[in-house]
Amino acid sequence: MAPAQLSLSYGQAFVAPERRRHRSSMSVRLPEGPLLTAKGACALISDSTSRNPLAKQAGDISVRGFLADYFSTPDHWDVKTSATRVLRALNGWCFGQSRQVSDGGFVSSISTMIFRGREAHLFHIGDTLVFRLRGAEFEQLSRDHVTDLGGYRYPSRALGMDAGLDIEYARLPLKQGDIFLFTTQGVQGTLMPSDYVRLIREDASDLDAACERLAQTARERAQERGYGSDQFCFQLVRIDALPEEEQDYPGKVYGDLPIPPELAVGERLDGLEVREVLSRTAQSRVYRVRDVRTERDLVMKAPSPELSNRNAYLEHFLLQQWVVERVHSPFVVRVMEPSRPRRFLYYLMAYVEGETLTEWVRHHPQAGLDQRLDIAIQLGKAIQALHHRDLLHQRVHPDNVLIDPHGQVVLADFSACHLRDVDGHRRSRGLLRQVGITEHSAPEYALDDEVGRRSDQFSLASTVYWLLTGALPYELPLKELLRHTDLERMVYRSARTLNPEISPALDDALRRALSPQRALRFRRLSEFLHALRLSGEPQRDASGTLGEPARFWQGVAGVLLLLLVLSWLLK
Repeated sequence: MAPAQLSLSYGQAFVAPERRRHRSSMSVRLPEGPLLTAKGACALISDSTSRNPLAKQAGDISVRGFLADYFSTPDHWDVKTSATRVLRALNGWCFGQSRQVSDGGFVSSISTMIFRGREAHLFHIGDTLVFRLRGAEFEQLSRDHVTDLGGYRYPSRALGMDAGLDIEYARLPLKQGDIFLFTTQGVQGTLMPSDYVRLIREDASDLDAACERLAQTARERAQERGYGSDQFCFQLVRIDALPEEEQDYPGKVYGDLPIPPELAVGERLDGLEVREVLSRTAQSRVYRVRDVRTERDLVMKAPSPELSNRNAYLEHFLLQQWVVERVHSPFVVRVMEPSRPRRFLYYLMAYVEGETLTEWVRHHPQAGLDQRLDIAIQLGKAIQALHHRDLLHQRVHPDNVLIDPHGQVVLADFSACHLRDVDGHRRSRGLLRQVGITEHSAPEYALDDEVGRRSDQFSLASTVYWLLTGALPYELPLKELLRHTDLERMVYRSARTLNPEISPALDDALRRALSPQRALRFRRLSEFLHALRLSGEPQRDASGTLGEPARFWQGVAGVLLLLLVLSWLLK
């Protein structure tokens, strides 16, 4: 009788000179139990060019990053959605890091194969090689994405090479006994198809030994023909057994878990007792709950019971936990694991003892400019943490910001948070409209324009403007923006007219970050935060001298210096 789950074996061999750092990386992960059923097994290989000083780091990061993120994607995503989104997020991170280094880059070719059920899914970018040996038939499954420049072959596609990513995808039926070979471009010209078949079949029961034979033979052939044999790596994966029939994977569309019913204070769900109803909206319910097993307070977020299975927000709700789990920052709320299995659709977050920014402003009317700027910078760091993971928040608003008793800022709402990918702009704008555009939203949302990180910059700057002045930077409501010519009616109201403590430099920084034209805002969020920090430093007066506090401490320093000199003279 066939086993209930997929079973496979693998072997590996790597050849590289001791004096040179390798530029290739490979791995196989075979999870157990429900994770194998939901996500399958994964085999992948990456390779960077020999002329890249960061080749080793690029290869290692691409492999480790994919494995870490793919197996933590929501169960309701299919293989193609999960792998594609992870590759695009990883590409965005690698591309961003490459732009910050002067020598080399986090650029690599990568081939990833996911084995789930009775199918394999191949995702390929660049010039790494994937073959299938079925019986005596040896077939190349990947296509070389290369360009010849001056007699040297460069990958025409690669992870981290560009902001966009063109992924080659293939879906393949599996048969018991199939053997898949993963290797790199360096092996080209050393082994013939007949060599691969012979060397693998020589003792197919020991895949590590088969990989060693391939590596040794390839190295000998390369030396005989007088060209480099510095980089050879081989990885073999054999399908030992397949499920009897295609399994009904949990969560193919919206998951098997039902939406929780309306809950009231004192009621329990999965061992979680409702202590307070924090929010009820058309899309969601948010409760403060107590885990009766661990006796810790948590926040439960669940979809609204009125949502239908066709609601776009419900589909996005299933992504929110994964989105927040990807971000590790003290300024972003943490997702918590339940102490027992979930029977309903919800996720848990750490409970932050504090108040919203709206409440804080109402309770602290005498707070100084420096204290308010410190809150603004902390909030900016929270948005930066999302952007570093290629995520757009899209709903920066005072009611979504918590401040604990120690003044720590925590960003706590992700109802419109979206992974920034190539085809996601229209989807992200539609999601925000359903959740609701706020008075701090960027104009491009109202005009159905392309959105991006500078859209979050506008919302952050608008929130900071409100925090410093108690007003909005424009009198024209967003709902009155119907066409691009309406942007000319958006006239910035100087923050200094509302708060004389605001310096001209700070006002100019706010004006730029709040430009109605997205392209005219700060190129990076870090530039805006830098301007906020400079605004909080001691300012010089018009004559170029320091203010009264600085002159006082200069006098103290002068007296101390005089006393020190006198002590030397009296010795």
